[in-house]
Amino acid sequence: MTQADRKKRSTRMSKMVTPSAVTRMQTVLQKEMVREFLAEFLSTFVMMVFGLGSVAHMVLGDKMGSFLGVNLGFGFGVTMGVHMAGNISGAHMNAALTFTNCALGRMSWKKFPVYVLGQFLGSFLAAATIYLLFYTAIIDYSGGSLTVTGPTATANIFATYLPDHMTLWRGFLDEVLVTGMLQLCLLAITDKGNNPALQGTQALVIGILVVIIGVSMGMNTGYAINPSRDLPPRFFTFIAGWGTQVFRYPCPPLL
Repeated sequence: MTQADRKKRSTRMSKMVTPSAVTRMQTVLQKEMVREFLAEFLSTFVMMVFGLGSVAHMVLGDKMGSFLGVNLGFGFGVTMGVHMAGNISGAHMNAALTFTNCALGRMSWKKFPVYVLGQFLGSFLAAATIYLLFYTAIIDYSGGSLTVTGPTATANIFATYLPDHMTLWRGFLDEVLVTGMLQLCLLAITDKGNNPALQGTQALVIGILVVIIGVSMGMNTGYAINPSRDLPPRFFTFIAGWGTQVFRYPCPPLL
């Protein structure tokens, strides 16, 4: 067989293999569970990039950011996330909301780990993205020392930490209440039998809801109201060099 013949044969085989691989990929992507996983991954990633980016501006940028800016960043980050995945997975972007939907019978429990995995991976990747994007600013601000406490602490860019005036149980109860308010208002916004948001405005209304929660109840705990928002970035900071203190600080009294 000549070299030209071998080349023609290789080209024919490539043409035969490629469509088959593409077809298999399309088949996988058309599966409902896969689409919902990717929807939660992408929507959570988008929300967290905007949210953590706004926190980075507040911590690192001196006059470039503010607490209101953080609320707007997360609020409208949620809006963009809902636009990304609202009609595919419901754009939960929140393990607590996914748990509630399963508990209320609105979705199958078998989807719970799929949704949460997508959310956690999206959140973790968003934390890594913000770290890379603001790396030089973080090093300049902290003097090269990645700390959780002190005047040049930077771990709070990625995860929430209790202030000195909050105890552990008060923080827990605060998060339960605020998360409950989030879920209650979301049920009202989407309840077609009551007075739901107008078709096409749900994403904006939900984003405004997050802003309202932040400006009214965000001081005590940083209103994480979302395991998918707090845990993956906290694990990222542990890996990236902040150390085990990200899991131990603060250590307030229980009561």
